[in-house]
Amino acid sequence: MAKAFSHINGNPMFYFPSRPNPNRPFPLLLSYNKPLKVTMSCNQSYWASINEDIEEHLKQAIPIREPLSVLEPMHHLTFAAPRTTASALCVAACELVGGHRDRALPAASTIHLLYAASFTHEYVPRSETSRPMSKIQHVYGPGIELQIGNAMIPFGFELLAKSDDPARNDSDRILRVMVEITRAIGSEGMIYGQYDEVESYQSDNNKSSHIEEIERVSEKYEGTLYACAGACGAIIGEGCEDEIEKMRKYGLYIGKIEGIMSRIGSSSDKDLMEKLVEELRNLANNELRGFNEAKVKAIFNTQSSPFDLCKQ
Repeated sequence: MAKAFSHINGNPMFYFPSRPNPNRPFPLLLSYNKPLKVTMSCNQSYWASINEDIEEHLKQAIPIREPLSVLEPMHHLTFAAPRTTASALCVAACELVGGHRDRALPAASTIHLLYAASFTHEYVPRSETSRPMSKIQHVYGPGIELQIGNAMIPFGFELLAKSDDPARNDSDRILRVMVEITRAIGSEGMIYGQYDEVESYQSDNNKSSHIEEIERVSEKYEGTLYACAGACGAIIGEGCEDEIEKMRKYGLYIGKIEGIMSRIGSSSDKDLMEKLVEELRNLANNELRGFNEAKVKAIFNTQSSPFDLCKQ
């Protein structure tokens, strides 16, 4: 995530890198002649440090050792997938409700693993041209990528289960997080979003270019992923039910914005796009109300969420 930062007029900027594929001519893409940018007005080192901690946790969990035929490609595919800020949101949500970062790292790492598995499955190299190829380097053949992608899912849950500490009476929270993640990646969440996007691409339906279709796919894929991350972080941090639901909604809105931004381009829908993104940003910011103001300021910034949308 740190590499995604740049500075414009002295202000740190953050560009969502999730699922980038400039060569993908989706009918869902809208053209947009002024790219949206995300201003990280909060302490940029805070978010960079979260990602460093998640990456280190994953490297320790997936060392390159025997059996090399399994762990070497798993290690590669885990870090080859584009970085998603959903994992970092999980940790931030935990800290916002008073939890400790080290307790959220297994859940955040599991979220990244399942996201990486989803990305791997989506872009397995194939001979037919029904889907454009991703820009990541395919070191292994399609059979290996498919099987290792499958293996990453149970491994993620194993990683989460091992974090259960009887001394902390975490079992119920860990189980609840497992249920949250299972629902997020299932047929009503990320898989549904992937299926709908692929079907729209294959059918080449002109109606799919409408902003409503983009919003729907973004809600099911990125929205579900981020909502899960926010809720899981609050659960691990022992937040109350109201706090858990607030972070779930915050993640949903931020995820939808991320998904929309990754699919936009220029058209007569530009004004509608700007209005939708602004509405989602305001909804996300509203969900931060009621939390400790000092913590919100330290983590998300006093005036806006950490993903403050503006126009270049």
